[in-house]
Amino acid sequence: MSSMSTLRFMAVAGAAALVLTGCESTGLFRDRSDLVSTPTTCTTHRFDIYFAEGQAQLTDPAHQAIRMATEQLKDCDIRKVQVIGLASATGSSAANQTLSERRAIAVTEALEAAGWPLPAFEIAVEGDTGAVTADGRAEPLRRRTEVVVDAAPRR
Repeated sequence: MSSMSTLRFMAVAGAAALVLTGCESTGLFRDRSDLVSTPTTCTTHRFDIYFAEGQAQLTDPAHQAIRMATEQLKDCDIRKVQVIGLASATGSSAANQTLSERRAIAVTEALEAAGWPLPAFEIAVEGDTGAVTADGRAEPLRRRTEVVVDAAPRR
């Protein structure tokens, strides 16, 4: 090691020793939990449930997504659940409005069956509103229901 490298190493080592000594002598951090906290899963969650074109029946992946969300939030106080039904631009606007409503109801019923609190639900229906961009392109992945969960740690 060159003399310059040795001096730098000694300066860094000395600074580290001072920092460590300072922490130890002040007693700021006695335990790992003083520095690291376990993150809570009880926060706002958002997930999507996708459907086949023209369908409102839940698929196996949809049931799996609901099970996963239920497991993640099992120890939380679920304050509010927004379920927003959407549809693609395929078909008439009236049919898409009805379809997005059926999708939102299907998801709400599945969440209720999984033990989610019924009074916390708010259902909204978008139909095919927003399914086509201003330049006329169809929005991809509109055959879904968005679920937004407001959750907090239980007291």
